[in-house]
Amino acid sequence: MPGFEEVKRAHRSSEATLLDRHGETLHELRADFAGRRLAWVKVEDVSPLLIKALVQAEDRRFFEHEGVDWRGLAGAAVDNVLGRGRRGGSTLTMQLAARLDPALKPQEGHRNLSQKIGQISLARELERSWNKNQILEAYLNLATFRGELVGLGAAARGLFGKAPGGLDEEEAVLLVTLLRSPGAAPKTVARRAGALAQALKIRTDEERLRDRAAEALDNPLPLPAEGGCAPHVARRLLKEGGERVISTLDGSLQRFALETLRRQLVRLAGRNVRDGAVLVVDNPTGEILAYVGNGGGQASALQVDGVAAPRQAGSTLKPFLYGLAFERRLLTAASLLDDSPLNLITPGGLYVPQNYDRDFKGWVSARVALGSSLNVPAVRALMLVNADRFVERLQDLGFADVTEGGDYYGFALALGSAEIRLAQLVNAYRTLANGGKSSPLLLRPDSLAANGRQAMEAAAAYIVSDILADPEARGITFGLASPLVSRGWAAVKTGTSKDMRDNWCVGYSDRYTVGVWVGNFKGDPMWDVSGVSGAAPVWLEVMNFLHRSSPGRPPKLPLGVERARVRFDPGLEPEREEFFLAGTANPRIKLKDGGSDRPRFLYPARGAILALDPDIPPERQRVRLQVKSGGESLRILLGREELRASREGALWQPRAGRHAMFLVDESGAELDRVEFEVRARVDAGP
Repeated sequence: MPGFEEVKRAHRSSEATLLDRHGETLHELRADFAGRRLAWVKVEDVSPLLIKALVQAEDRRFFEHEGVDWRGLAGAAVDNVLGRGRRGGSTLTMQLAARLDPALKPQEGHRNLSQKIGQISLARELERSWNKNQILEAYLNLATFRGELVGLGAAARGLFGKAPGGLDEEEAVLLVTLLRSPGAAPKTVARRAGALAQALKIRTDEERLRDRAAEALDNPLPLPAEGGCAPHVARRLLKEGGERVISTLDGSLQRFALETLRRQLVRLAGRNVRDGAVLVVDNPTGEILAYVGNGGGQASALQVDGVAAPRQAGSTLKPFLYGLAFERRLLTAASLLDDSPLNLITPGGLYVPQNYDRDFKGWVSARVALGSSLNVPAVRALMLVNADRFVERLQDLGFADVTEGGDYYGFALALGSAEIRLAQLVNAYRTLANGGKSSPLLLRPDSLAANGRQAMEAAAAYIVSDILADPEARGITFGLASPLVSRGWAAVKTGTSKDMRDNWCVGYSDRYTVGVWVGNFKGDPMWDVSGVSGAAPVWLEVMNFLHRSSPGRPPKLPLGVERARVRFDPGLEPEREEFFLAGTANPRIKLKDGGSDRPRFLYPARGAILALDPDIPPERQRVRLQVKSGGESLRILLGREELRASREGALWQPRAGRHAMFLVDESGAELDRVEFEVRARVDAGP
């Protein structure tokens, strides 16, 4: 016979267990479907009453015999001969011996004489090498109680939701009764449990036992998992039954992030928001501290992992665009960008970017454009940088789903038309937090950490971080008091994808990076929910929880960054201290040629192609020619024809062909010109 320790070591739970960084159970996941078993239960952790009930029901002279109860065997033999019913007469030790030796498995419901002799021999051998407590412990862990529930641990939790040490008297007698007939009807179990309770002088009644037996046995529930707060990580890391995997997660933070997300999803339920995800990372090491793949509750797809699912990026990629523009010395944080209507010709048609609030702010600095997440300035920054170069930067930052060239994404790449994943986004922002240094994220503390590499200049990363942490820079869009203002220093950015299908909020302190996504996995849009109202409240709660003891601190000024005071002429923004890459400081920022006051055409754009609608009579079709003026009187010339115009433009009946349009002042001086084409369908002849 095997030794006790050998049997104990061979026991394998059907569940794999995910532990947090401190050894606390976070999640159990079933990995073996041959039977439901939990971790080995020590006999000292079992209710003493259950042990007493077990001995009373199965082997009254257990502590007296040496493996075989000869009186019991003799009585069983007489009863069988006289037809008084079948009685096995097997002791607990004999039953355990039969479970340890596959050759003793009953044939057609009972053992033959040879098997019975072998069972007796092995039971006596067990008693010589094991003590009584070891026999009881092994028996309780190997016995089948009900259906696929094997072992006392699985039975206690599966039927009563308790640990073995917490069973009450009625639960103990019900479980012991199941050992003899695991498949018996609840009424039969209750009747037998009542007789056992009476023998043990337990105060109960059969009706109450019937109710409890029916509740536990008639509608069995899935075995509840312990922990249950990190299912998506468990599926990633757990492979085999019985394994216990230590992760980088922090249990208290994991539970806090999950509950915070759930509360926010409940608040947003009336706005058609069902799903969300949260990822928290330690900046220096890349260890993942919290990983909430979905909020549960009203989630549309519980199995979908929101941390790993591809979604549209919205405005979350803008910091990397401006960082690249700073690196290439195309822009500084004080450079002025025009936030005014913009019409761009693309292979797919006219692209007209709009701000989230449908308003335009005029000339703004790159600091304000990024901080307030203005769309038109971002498109202008992309035009300076070049879309192909921006794609290369995103790929270098780990956005593996950005696989096409710049022409594929077009100008919309500045506004987040590419698909990304929350894990990629959080690690890219962590790169900013680490001064442009990038390394992979880790879920297991025993993983080999890769050496970091410099993905962007530390100086550019510092300036981007300073902008994202500047409440005044984001003030014109978000105000000075918003869910983006944490207790200490933190750089943060929101994003909302097309039609409000995705909400993002990602930000970092000196120690942590936190990313939040909310939306719907089915792809249907939310109702009037932006990044600041959807994802940002979760981000703020988690960031404040992380820094509940000490606030975040701003990064140290790296080499290659200089501070200078700048003044704007005209005074578009207040005079201020600004950060520049070394050699790019400019104390006076001045608009050229009147800047935003320069009159020009807004529509149609240069090179635009307009089409006449064949289903509308030509004389009923009009095109609104739009201009931007400073209030002065302007004239619009279409070739040699002067159009009747207001300060906003003119209505024109389009004609097929190529056209040149001129904007002139009262003296006839040309201010702007646009060439465009109008096409009409030509019907084929008979």
